[in-house]
Amino acid sequence: MNILVTGAKGMVGTALVNNLKNIRDNKNRTRPNLKIDEIYEYDIDSTVEELDAYCKKADFVFNLAGVNRPENPEDFMKGNFGFASDLLNNLKKYGNKATIMLSSSIQATLAGRFGNSEYGRSKKAGEELFFDYAKETGSKVAVYRFPNLMGHSRPKYNSAVSTFCWAVANDEEFTVSDRNVVLELLYIDDLVDGMYDLLEGKEAHCEFDGVETVSDENGRYCYVPVTHKVTLGEIVDLLAEFKEQPTTLMMPKMPEGSFSKKLYSLYLTYLPTDKFKYALKMNIDDRGSFTELVHTEDCGQVSINISRPGITKGQHWHNSKWEQFIVVAGHGLIQERNINTGEIVEFEVSGDKIEAIHMIPGWTHNIINLSDNENLVTVMTCNEIFNPNRPDTFYEPV
Repeated sequence: MNILVTGAKGMVGTALVNNLKNIRDNKNRTRPNLKIDEIYEYDIDSTVEELDAYCKKADFVFNLAGVNRPENPEDFMKGNFGFASDLLNNLKKYGNKATIMLSSSIQATLAGRFGNSEYGRSKKAGEELFFDYAKETGSKVAVYRFPNLMGHSRPKYNSAVSTFCWAVANDEEFTVSDRNVVLELLYIDDLVDGMYDLLEGKEAHCEFDGVETVSDENGRYCYVPVTHKVTLGEIVDLLAEFKEQPTTLMMPKMPEGSFSKKLYSLYLTYLPTDKFKYALKMNIDDRGSFTELVHTEDCGQVSINISRPGITKGQHWHNSKWEQFIVVAGHGLIQERNINTGEIVEFEVSGDKIEAIHMIPGWTHNIINLSDNENLVTVMTCNEIFNPNRPDTFYEPV
């Protein structure tokens, strides 16, 4: 399959092309039914001749080209409707009945606050042009009215989320006009997955009730089902937590598929390079060091413990707190004793064979570096963040 992507250097185009290349080059094997041979990238600096050649050879077209911030409002129609006409005329010239996807906008509904949108009118005209083209040629057309898109794009342009991410990451000032404004957001990775579905003929169809998407398997439009409705206030509050993470070590809850998980990934793409790393507090004494790495709201913390040769650490027990010790370098011995029965168990551990050892509540435990010349490095997980007001840690030698 040869695929033409117009608007290939835009936010959506860049992400889509990168991921289509992963399919083409067999780096992404999650879509075994997709076979991609060539990817033709067309953008504003491409030539008319290139577009003509691409339209002759393409088996599938993603039309992402368009304008959304022209100097003159009349350029909306020229950029969005005019280019679409040229694209379809080129395909007709070669009798190419390739499936073609159109990137439209929820503003094309011309409903609610979009009722007087020049951009929406230009997108609506483009939609009708494509639907007429489908009737005339018999080609399959897939029109997507995207909501607000969420991906790495130029800040202070056409994405509030990108602007907020950039501002927070770079210590820039920003304003939120109304924290209660609700945005429906489509994350770029979910959009790309939707385009994979379209390539496989598994796209979702819908109709519209005003600006609301209504699933309809016979619907005129296509859509990506996974979106998130969040307020501006929720977005900036999460970003404030992300900004403080290197200091607090606290990772907010980020369940699989959640908005917070996607926003954190996007936020990181706006970090300046000097913020790619941050210092951690190493608690150092003559025995070695102990450094907390990550705190979580519901799963405790992760730490790194370094013990010098011959050193024993631990020698305490917990009522309810539990830990896991995972030696990743060195050679050591972990001992545990049940404080009620006196039963003792021992585990010889080594970075050459990485194992996880449970520190059981009610069992006092230690970890001993058996080496004479090598540090013992242990990853320690604990089900709660240390609370000095309720430490649940009691000294007792094994």
